[in-house]
Amino acid sequence: MAGLIAYGAYVPYHRLARAAIAATLGTAASRGTRAVAGYDEDTTSMAVEAARGALARDGLRARIGQLFLATAAPAYLDKTNATAVHAALGLDPHVLAADMAGSVRSGLGALVTAARSPVPTLAVLSDLRTGLPGGSDETAGGDGAAAFAFGGHRNGAPVIAELLAHDTVSDEILDRWRLPGAPASRVWEERFAEEIYVSLADKALSAALDQAGLDRGAIDHFIVSGLHARACASVRRTAGVRPEAATADLTAEIGNAGTAQPGLLLADVLDRAAPGRIIALVVLGDGAGVLLLRTTDALPAHRGARPVAAQIAAGSAPIPYAAYLSWRGLLDREPPRRPDPEPPYAPPAHRRNSWKYGFVASRCEKCGTRHLPPDRVCVSCRSVDAMTDEPMEHVPGTVATFTVDRLAHTPSPPMLVVVVDYDGGGRFRCQLTDATEADAAIGARVEMTFRRTVTAAGVHNYFWKARPVRTGETEGTHG
Repeated sequence: MAGLIAYGAYVPYHRLARAAIAATLGTAASRGTRAVAGYDEDTTSMAVEAARGALARDGLRARIGQLFLATAAPAYLDKTNATAVHAALGLDPHVLAADMAGSVRSGLGALVTAARSPVPTLAVLSDLRTGLPGGSDETAGGDGAAAFAFGGHRNGAPVIAELLAHDTVSDEILDRWRLPGAPASRVWEERFAEEIYVSLADKALSAALDQAGLDRGAIDHFIVSGLHARACASVRRTAGVRPEAATADLTAEIGNAGTAQPGLLLADVLDRAAPGRIIALVVLGDGAGVLLLRTTDALPAHRGARPVAAQIAAGSAPIPYAAYLSWRGLLDREPPRRPDPEPPYAPPAHRRNSWKYGFVASRCEKCGTRHLPPDRVCVSCRSVDAMTDEPMEHVPGTVATFTVDRLAHTPSPPMLVVVVDYDGGGRFRCQLTDATEADAAIGARVEMTFRRTVTAAGVHNYFWKARPVRTGETEGTHG
């Protein structure tokens, strides 16, 4: 039996109130908030966080044979972004890591490809939605990521949702487009594509249900996702599915995350669905696609490490609109009067890949001392080359001391720097993120998260930062 064996989702901590946009620009106020990727986040770092949640179970990472990263906002062009996700997860070197990038529909492509693959495959959907100030893409958009591992019992992992059927219909529709290098998308008048998408969704859904031998009344959870809001609403209303089966689209709370939106909605349903339920995921965009899944008895014991609803509830108080514009590069701030930051250099970065991307420390085999960063010579017993690798990404720690640096280069001053004592030994100095000055306190509990530390000379420098462990969250869930 083939199907879904694991999933994870990531909703950024920060929120932007739509009313704050309206108050600044003098436009009509909209209700709710949108999720905002932090100044140190992009589609690659968010993909890592979602994938960590999906692969939290022991031994699951070793089974993955392929990794696909889907995004409409890649951190790099020409260079593969999925390889950074691969490195951060510490996957086997022979695992294929490839991008499906450039369009929102790439998320559907990654899911279908992973579901049909003969080897366990991880599909990661990540997006960062930005529009011009005051535009509908800015107010209705959102940021986030989701990851799904597909495989089967023969791969040693229980299937939590069987893949019953899938179908796709492709159509060339000029309803949304963005030229390379353009800061925002252009959108045709919504009434043009609404009926087209409704028809395409009906064709794909009918074909998938026919393959599975089901009728529309059998659907227990009906998920419709796409950037065309009117078409999505029409499909929910006219598809012939029981009204109570239609799921919430979460746009009021976190916005529409584009490429990642179908993944976030599917993860939210999996967080609460009972065994034996039929899930229909409909994705609209340059056509339509449908995946039909049936949850199994294994689902309750293998749900995502961090439920989507819990991440939404744990979001920050709304940030200032000016902060959002600064983080997105739409508002230039005066930089500190210090030398510009240097970019990372390729040769040393490659030599330390397991530390830089995987946060892998070393432990002395003779005396048990943990070293961050890893070293060949033990600082305690002076043994040479008697080390074993020790991944640290899932190990929580305690703040031993901290610094509030108001002069360092950062898009969100001041920079918070902490010295962390890790559970089980080891000490390391790093930045504290998703935090205010009040969170930088001696004795505070922190966990690690993969972030972008700086972008200099056109190069993104990825590394690990600490973030507060907040009330109600479980430490070390990203094993």
